[in-house]
Amino acid sequence: MSGYLTTHVLDTARGRPAAGIRIALYRLADGARRAIAEAVTNSDGRTDAPILPAGAFAPGTYELVFFAGDYLRATGQAGDGPLFLDEVPIRFGIADGAAHYHVPLLLSPYGYSTYRGS
Repeated sequence: MSGYLTTHVLDTARGRPAAGIRIALYRLADGARRAIAEAVTNSDGRTDAPILPAGAFAPGTYELVFFAGDYLRATGQAGDGPLFLDEVPIRFGIADGAAHYHVPLLLSPYGYSTYRGS
């Protein structure tokens, strides 16, 4: 059985899932960064399908980029001037090609955290 990658975004400032956030996934190899997937979070803050499904899943180094600025502006959480957080990149490694990797983003206008979930 092949592994797969999922993600979701929770708006910790508002205490709810973050809907409508665009997410891009890149694979990093040999000094290059190649776009391999893009998705938008649904009303539950998740993508409708794994962002990297079993058929495309492989060990390596990846980067998820969450376009948080658009969401923060749309929800009235952006102040005047430049945003503190706009694009949030999370670079991580996949070692086990048969595992489920879940990389969530816990977001507020002035901070974020992530972890390997299940």
